[in-house]
Amino acid sequence: MFNVLFKKLDILIIRSFIGPFVITFFIALFVLVMQFFWLYMDELIGKGLSIWMIVQLLMYMSATLVPLALPLSVLLASIMTFGDMGENFELVAIKSSGISLLRFLAPLGVFILLVTGGAFVFNNNIIPVANLKALSLLYDVRNSKPTLNIKPDQFNNDIQGYSIRVGSKDEDGFTIHDIIIYDHTDMVGNNKVIIAKEGQMMPTADKQTLIFRLKDGWRYEENYKGGMHDAEYPQTRMHFAKWDKVFDLSSFNFTRSNQDLFKNAYQMMDVKQLYEVLDSFDRNSDMSYKAITSYVAPYMTFNNKLKEDSLLKIKLAGVKTPARAYDSSFLKLIPEDKRLVMMQTVSNNMRNLKALMDNNCLNEKLQKEKTMQFSVEFHRKFALSFACMLLFLIGAPIGAIIRKGGLGLPLVFAVVFFITFHILNITGEKLAKSSSLPPWAGMWMSTFIMAPIAIWLVITATNDSQIFNKELYLRAWRKVRGYFPSKKSALAK
Repeated sequence: MFNVLFKKLDILIIRSFIGPFVITFFIALFVLVMQFFWLYMDELIGKGLSIWMIVQLLMYMSATLVPLALPLSVLLASIMTFGDMGENFELVAIKSSGISLLRFLAPLGVFILLVTGGAFVFNNNIIPVANLKALSLLYDVRNSKPTLNIKPDQFNNDIQGYSIRVGSKDEDGFTIHDIIIYDHTDMVGNNKVIIAKEGQMMPTADKQTLIFRLKDGWRYEENYKGGMHDAEYPQTRMHFAKWDKVFDLSSFNFTRSNQDLFKNAYQMMDVKQLYEVLDSFDRNSDMSYKAITSYVAPYMTFNNKLKEDSLLKIKLAGVKTPARAYDSSFLKLIPEDKRLVMMQTVSNNMRNLKALMDNNCLNEKLQKEKTMQFSVEFHRKFALSFACMLLFLIGAPIGAIIRKGGLGLPLVFAVVFFITFHILNITGEKLAKSSSLPPWAGMWMSTFIMAPIAIWLVITATNDSQIFNKELYLRAWRKVRGYFPSKKSALAK
């Protein structure tokens, strides 16, 4: 009988959780995607992107935001589920049957454990591909030219090599008046100018070219035959009744970059690839330290050991010169005609050695920053996956304590705890990337700080504590206020 009861309770709690979990997940994902859209709106509008291209970008970005939306949905759904059960006295009935809160949490804990494992698989296999697609597409969008938009009484320089101004446009958007076109394609200034009273802008069907059909105008052209300093610049002036000026718009086409150029970034790798890259960084670091000795050796000749058969050592062996002491400066031992050459040689050697060491230190600094980025990404995949279990252990006891369902009070607690978790996570990541903390400590800092809170909340909910009960604090405040008589009672006395 108890086994049947437990099975029904397990099914009840899981069914009660799945509904809010799915709804809150898509709501959280939608909010995060809209946040991205508003952040990059200025760079997306006016680029002539098709609806399918925008849908692709939002779809890829949605996949990259799943690691953040999943813990938030787990937290909010946990508070809503247990808050609703507490509000309907279901938790009271279950506890009165002798079933503890921990036993009641067990089936949902197993379910969240599966969600945590699924989150890790998603972070490790799907996120790198989604990042590759999303970031490469976002890079192409941000670097694409805006669509050509020629406004009245403004010079437009969007078409390379040309500066175009129209005095006015008719309501049809094609007929233009008072046109001035400066042709800079020869790279010698305003040597070609086109002026027309009116005309029409006619883009071709494939949007590759733009035709200005000009009427009643003049073409001016100066020929620089003798160079920029020649005093005579012959000028040619031609009148036309009708003339078509064709502009190439192929540079406005949206082109995709080769995605292979982005594959070596840390965001595009799974755990295995990150581990291999970090291992290669460690080996290269060891080799760079060993290579410093070979770099310095040519400039530190006093420390070099001469071979037995070297010509210098043979010559030094035949010289018998007594040791000479010097009182103030070693330069006194060098002939005056060679001192300047010796000092220049030493100065050049020290300058070269300093430049070599500075370059090696810079490379080591860049390598360390790169190592930090890859190491942070390695721990991120584990930390954000485990966040689902952590926030569940926070949300479930909070819901059991506040005993309020719906999206009111549970949403407030969910937002507060998630923002706290997110701020701690971002702070730890920045501290790790700045080398203030080891990567593992920075990425797991939020977990280390909030895990004791989760344990305390579970213990508090198990003991039926009323820490979030408003009446508890109001009674305490009335009791404290009773020790301090008010002004009216003092005057009455």
